[in-house]
Amino acid sequence: MKEENFSEWYNDVIDRAGLSDKRYPVKGMNVWRPYGWNLMLNIDRTIREECNRRGFDEVCFPLLIPEEQFKKEKEHIKGFDEQVYWVTKAGENPLDVPLLLRPTSETAMYPMFALWVRSHSDLPLKTYQIVNTFRYETKQTRPFVRVREIHFFEAHTCHTDFDDAEKQIKEYYEILKNVAEKLCLPYILTKRPDWDKFAGAFYSVGIDTMMPSGKTLQIGSVHQYMENFSKAYDIKYEDEKGGHNFVHQTTFGMSERLVGAVIGVHGDEKGLVLPPEIAPVQVVIVPIFKKENEKTVKEICEKVKEMLKGFRIEVDYRDITPGSKYYDWELKGVPLRIEIGPRDVKKQCAVFVRRDNGEKFEVKMEKIAEEAEKTLKNIKENLLKKAEKLLKSRVKKFEKFEEAKNFDGVVKTGWCGKENCGLTIEEKLDMKTLGTLVEKEEFKGKCASCGKDTDTVVYMARTY
Repeated sequence: MKEENFSEWYNDVIDRAGLSDKRYPVKGMNVWRPYGWNLMLNIDRTIREECNRRGFDEVCFPLLIPEEQFKKEKEHIKGFDEQVYWVTKAGENPLDVPLLLRPTSETAMYPMFALWVRSHSDLPLKTYQIVNTFRYETKQTRPFVRVREIHFFEAHTCHTDFDDAEKQIKEYYEILKNVAEKLCLPYILTKRPDWDKFAGAFYSVGIDTMMPSGKTLQIGSVHQYMENFSKAYDIKYEDEKGGHNFVHQTTFGMSERLVGAVIGVHGDEKGLVLPPEIAPVQVVIVPIFKKENEKTVKEICEKVKEMLKGFRIEVDYRDITPGSKYYDWELKGVPLRIEIGPRDVKKQCAVFVRRDNGEKFEVKMEKIAEEAEKTLKNIKENLLKKAEKLLKSRVKKFEKFEEAKNFDGVVKTGWCGKENCGLTIEEKLDMKTLGTLVEKEEFKGKCASCGKDTDTVVYMARTY
């Protein structure tokens, strides 16, 4: 079903696994159910850990932004003009200053940055927040992928100059690499074309992963602002010689789309398949007993639970059949299931079942903790390897439009760098330009549009 109708499978597994409820009476604003929220919080935790150990400070800015602050950066307004939710009244009383719900936080944070940054000793300023943002999405909404209230991580930094800001962007890539590895998600890093960069940015880098449908999903972005926002918001610092300069700024953002990517990339016909690092439950113990041996089996289960106390673990004592329990935990994507029955108690062992490949094997009781750690590590490696194989199989080089039109994946082709040629390629392929790789690759060929010699290869794809 996943292969035949990915969209239907995706929505169905979200409902059955209890991740999100889209029946809330505001379209595109879904309710996080406990299991889904725990999954999101575990992803947030990995991001926090990566940022905190690199000297970022977490902040939390207000939701509402005054109209006059939003309008200070003209290019930024153009990018969000039609997506903004406005607040104009308190009860029946018109507000003296119209307010908007943040679509992103540049215009909320940067007036404060102008107060915080005074001297070169205040730099670099490295902050982040994990908050909700609001955009009036007009396309068909889809849980975690296209919503109107977005759970959002955003890092914002200020630097003395362009080179220091560029170093920060390289650090973002390191954070991304470590977070994505824990989610077992491979990705493509591409510099977006000028016509598709973030409003107000000097340049933008998109972070895209491959979904099984052949479409790419943008899971994050990195932006180099140079002085574009600092000039609009008067964010200056005094240098060592007493001169006053505008700061250079960067941002890095990722959203709940990470959850959508994990669901789509790793899930199968039985339901979710979750990477161990972010799974709300890493290990589930399923006792199998009859009334006469219930006490003995439960005692062993509790003993095993104690042995595995370093993991997120559940013991399923529900009064339903073992088969029903297996079904539920497979649907929820729990990486490792441990089955313990009377025969296992006698043999002083337990049965391990891997969610990623269904492998089933016996483990001696004294080796439980050691083997659980090893198995979870192997599951992580296997999920990443499978996802990398999927991405690699869906990226292909083409020289002619006719050959590429029906390809479900990322198309690589020659591009001279001119906007009109890029837009022509988009139109001919009915795809969107992802851009050029951040790490330039060797290429010699011709522009797919104008036929001129070029050393630039552009990536195109159908996107969510």
